[in-house]
Amino acid sequence: MKHFTIRQFLEACHGTWFGPPAVLNQTIQGVVVDSRLVKSDYMFVAVTGERVDGHRFIANVYEKGAVCAVSQQKLSDPKGPYILVEDTLQALKDGAEAYRKTFDIPVIGITGSVGKTSTKEMICSVLQQKYQVLKTPGNFNNEIGVPLTLFMIDECHEAAVLEMGMNHFGEMHRLSKMVRPTHCVFTNIGVAHLEHLGSRDGILKAKSEIFDYAAEDARVFINGDDDKLITLKDRAVTFGMGDFNQIWADHIENLGLYGIRCQIHSEKLTAEVTVPLPGMHMVYNACSGACVGLSLGLTLKQIKDGIESFKPLNGRSNILHTGYYTLVDDCYNANPVSMCAMLDVLDHALTRKVAVLGDMGELGADSEKLHADVGRHIQKLHIDVLITIGMLSKAIHEAATAADTLCLHYDSKEDFLKSTDDILKEGDTILVKASHFMDFEQIIKVLSESKKQESFLTCSQ
Repeated sequence: MKHFTIRQFLEACHGTWFGPPAVLNQTIQGVVVDSRLVKSDYMFVAVTGERVDGHRFIANVYEKGAVCAVSQQKLSDPKGPYILVEDTLQALKDGAEAYRKTFDIPVIGITGSVGKTSTKEMICSVLQQKYQVLKTPGNFNNEIGVPLTLFMIDECHEAAVLEMGMNHFGEMHRLSKMVRPTHCVFTNIGVAHLEHLGSRDGILKAKSEIFDYAAEDARVFINGDDDKLITLKDRAVTFGMGDFNQIWADHIENLGLYGIRCQIHSEKLTAEVTVPLPGMHMVYNACSGACVGLSLGLTLKQIKDGIESFKPLNGRSNILHTGYYTLVDDCYNANPVSMCAMLDVLDHALTRKVAVLGDMGELGADSEKLHADVGRHIQKLHIDVLITIGMLSKAIHEAATAADTLCLHYDSKEDFLKSTDDILKEGDTILVKASHFMDFEQIIKVLSESKKQESFLTCSQ
């Protein structure tokens, strides 16, 4: 962390100090909400979560060297100094907002229904060709993860790339207040979170709250091929496949599971790049990286190098060769758009193609129809085996039965995993995808190890 004292945090969150006055001038070396991550001179914020109440661990953090704690409960026998506040989560956000204001660097905020994480990773890969960049770790994109990410910005960083997720009105407003983005990137407006936001227009409205605290001269980049985002074109640079966009891609050559070759153009520049990962959505990610890179002064060669060196996170379409199967691990999360996109990727495999799909959450009243839409999409492809798991995904199974595909449905992961030897064959390419609550990481683990072959990463998305 940059120099930031307990006093500055205290003033930002309007708390009450319990401890020696001299300690207020001490510099905080890190801010965490997980007591296991406490190190010397760290601040521990005792957030009350759905499963764990951080207040249970306050007494232990001082033994690990915590400089102070933040609590919303008055401590009867404190083991060290602490700040008493009405709401520890709000205090965390207030402190992060104050800390963010101490920096004058480009801060790129990324929002959208699908592809935020891969877009974040792509933009970071591009910017790293010129700058020291901090990026959102993993999926730290909510009202706890975003402030924790902001506290990771250090004096060495020349830019920050932050993923900003939401599923209710008002959340993006609160994230924007902390992040104060200088650059805003919109990936698309899909159907994720319809349960809470009602319609795609509602989703657009909620995500547009990113403008509430964006810099007055913030640069805005939108997917110009999205029918909802295009309504923002008067304030934005557009990117996409059509040459009506300001940054666009054409001459697209599909390399199967090993990526896509294309040309990316601006008004005056053209670069031929090979995106090392499969899926047309990766072309959009590459275009977004080019947008931000050009706006921050990168050369065409630096942008090309950044795109071609892109590497994603685990669980985000990583392609794993186990020596027996090829696994397309996209089990971190799912919605209808991303599910269909990954089925399109699987369709490029040269081997027998197997899709293992699970339930998609937060789709609201149209959930059954949206699951069925995925099944109807499968009818357009050449998938050899479809395996669906879970109550909601039964609609995928039923809609796909008209396809020339072997369709099997299981109520649970455990039931499927008992049957793998009867269904799967050596050499199969297997897509594994569902919403995060389905915990399909277990399927990846079992399939990776079932034939006692060493798994290794060869290509990622």
